[in-house]
Amino acid sequence: MNDFLKLMLHSDVGSELNNWALFGFRILLAGELLLVHGLKKLRPTNDVPETIPNPLGLPPKLNNLLATVSDTIVPFLVMAGLATRLVVLPVISVTAIGYSVVHRHDSPLVRDIPFMYTLCFVLLLLMGAGTQSVDYYLWSLLP
Repeated sequence: MNDFLKLMLHSDVGSELNNWALFGFRILLAGELLLVHGLKKLRPTNDVPETIPNPLGLPPKLNNLLATVSDTIVPFLVMAGLATRLVVLPVISVTAIGYSVVHRHDSPLVRDIPFMYTLCFVLLLLMGAGTQSVDYYLWSLLP
């Protein structure tokens, strides 16, 4: 169990500069996701809610919930660095499916947005949140 917690919570990218850079990266990336994609899901434009594609044929409420959570709640958790490696999984799922299924026939100018989000959140999955995070603080409390 302790090994699993270490895998999930502990993250140190080597130097104070690197950890602060990762902190800035997390804040800017999650903030952009929230502002550009999340707010559209919470505030309909001209009283018309955003249409969320459902390429996997999930039940519509589940599909909308997954997309809404990944674009609204997850960014706050990523900014705080709370359970970062776990909470990025829904965003990676949504953006990877957007890239590979929803936009597969679109031009590279359209496909690059979900591709870049997927790459950036995979980086956070692999690296964790760094030392400037709730994850690192929780790790330091463990015996």
